[in-house]
Amino acid sequence: MGNKLHLKIAIAEHPHTSAIRDGSIEIEGVDAEFVTVKPQIGAFRRMVRELEFDVCEIAPTTYIIARAYGKKFKALPIFVVRRFHHSGLLVRPDAGIVSPKDLEGKPCGVRAYSVTTGVWTRQVLIDEFGVDNNKIIWWVDDEEHVQELQLPANVRHVAASDSLADMMARGDIIAGFDAAAGIGRTGAPTGGWQEVEANYPDLFPNAAELEADYYARTKVYPMHGTIVVKDAVLEQHPWVARSLNDAFTRAKDDWVAKLNAGEATGAGADKYRALQQIVGADPLPYGIKANRATIEALEKTAFDQGLTPRRMTMDELFVDPETAPAFQPA
Repeated sequence: MGNKLHLKIAIAEHPHTSAIRDGSIEIEGVDAEFVTVKPQIGAFRRMVRELEFDVCEIAPTTYIIARAYGKKFKALPIFVVRRFHHSGLLVRPDAGIVSPKDLEGKPCGVRAYSVTTGVWTRQVLIDEFGVDNNKIIWWVDDEEHVQELQLPANVRHVAASDSLADMMARGDIIAGFDAAAGIGRTGAPTGGWQEVEANYPDLFPNAAELEADYYARTKVYPMHGTIVVKDAVLEQHPWVARSLNDAFTRAKDDWVAKLNAGEATGAGADKYRALQQIVGADPLPYGIKANRATIEALEKTAFDQGLTPRRMTMDELFVDPETAPAFQPA
């Protein structure tokens, strides 16, 4: 590939990244080798523990924890998944949970304590509803990606022969996150998952209304799917940050244009059209400026929830691709 830099890249398939994965939008100066890991959560673990990829999509909380513990990669402000988190915490209807404060003193379930979905929802519970998270007993049935993480005293591990789904069915826990974040699956990411039905009501039946109000007041728009790059790559080839950002931005902008024109279809398109009603025309904003409030909220709540040993600055966490040099062909 001439003077192009070969990079091993693990990103999931999204409608707004597919043009990068299929090569129709090139990453300038990069000979990209795309690796598919299903679920992508498996790639999180391989990146954190083995530094397997040059570029990887990982959960932002996993990234913040990994960076705090000295892992040798750094994030770009490219967030390829967005959603709010007032929905998705399911409760047993016989548990007497009328308000969020009723969760205090009760056992709840999340796949792993550092799962970003759980972290964002706990941020809502703590900051919006005054819940004392230390009074909730959090049961987990998977490993944390970052092995150095020291879990708070209110975290318990499910027995190897048991699962969150079964505990919820028996009433051993009275609340749990839906889908892959908790009671909607069994099994670890490295061994494959079995989906199970989790037919329980949401803690917040009016979640959509609460999410719109939350964003209007805070401008916090929870992100997932952060793109990270090995420190060694950024140190030797700082232009990679700009090249990646330019490619991801172009792919996203093209897809949003199709979204606005009514040409994008499917569940993803429906999801982001609904989010546009809350956040505006761009439902996938990239860049530090557009995401400062969100990044700062996640960094703070990760520390407050006992996930990081210290507070971290924006410069420690993110490379600003707008200040990075452009690729210069030899």
